[in-house]
Amino acid sequence: MSAALLYPFIIVAGALQALGNSMNAQLRGQLVNPFLAASVSFLPIVFVFATLFLVMPTPLPGLDTLGGMPWYAPLGGVAGAVAVFGGLAFVDKVGAGPFNGLTLTANILTSLAMDSLGLFGLPGGGFKPMPWLGGLLMAVGVTFIARVTPGQDASRDGASGDGASQETDHGLNPRLLYPFIVVAGALQAVGVVWNAQLRGALVNPWLAALVSFLPVVFVFVLVFLLRPKPLPRRTDLEGVRWWMPLAGLTGAVAVFAGLLFVDKVGAGAFNGLLITANLLTSVALDHFGWVGMKRVRAGASRLGGAALMVAGIVLISLF
Repeated sequence: MSAALLYPFIIVAGALQALGNSMNAQLRGQLVNPFLAASVSFLPIVFVFATLFLVMPTPLPGLDTLGGMPWYAPLGGVAGAVAVFGGLAFVDKVGAGPFNGLTLTANILTSLAMDSLGLFGLPGGGFKPMPWLGGLLMAVGVTFIARVTPGQDASRDGASGDGASQETDHGLNPRLLYPFIVVAGALQAVGVVWNAQLRGALVNPWLAALVSFLPVVFVFVLVFLLRPKPLPRRTDLEGVRWWMPLAGLTGAVAVFAGLLFVDKVGAGAFNGLLITANLLTSVALDHFGWVGMKRVRAGASRLGGAALMVAGIVLISLF
């Protein structure tokens, strides 16, 4: 089977990953408590992976593979969940374009650093100028995408002024959230590497995914039990659309795709397609106001930024 035949599935996974962030934001809005929303988002993922493991319980790990597993490998899901929680808390405040642009850029730059330095068991490849040039293009591109946020007048896209200091209707300058979003993107990249090592130790990919996500659900449920307020009211629950609790599953499609396709198409092609689909979907979500997002016009600044990011992804994927 030609690897190119898998490209449409990877593109769909990237689009669903971006869609999941926006759906999570709407879920949090209706359930009020972000930790309750996160628990509701992740529980279906655990159910799906547990079901897949029960249906396909072999192969199973041996003592030799378990003995070689690094202590941090089971925490890959927790590291990646920071970005999901960031989506729950911040996407509707900064917009899908800036949020996903920042997380993707931080993800890529962290991945380049891990590859160059050989962190977390990766083979150190040393400094390669072209991928880092691609990372620089992505960083420049995301600054253009992030120039207009939901609280600003979209007609100012590309214009000069003090838009960076303007506050949105929720009383917080969204740019103050950018450092937290960048950290979430970096942890997302680290989580992918830890998950790969977990899969190597546990052999069965469905068991590895289950072990990865179980601590995430435990943490969010525990925090919710410790901080159960605020709770949604009946009117809030009546506003929960049928698709909102599926937000976690849409993001988990990318995990499925990584488990199944990375070794077939290569990491460069996989990540390039996934991130490009994620980015373009994010800009479209803001432009059309889909799944409850505040509309932000995809003007010259955002489209130019998206083009720079795609160019950066191409350089990273090819070199």
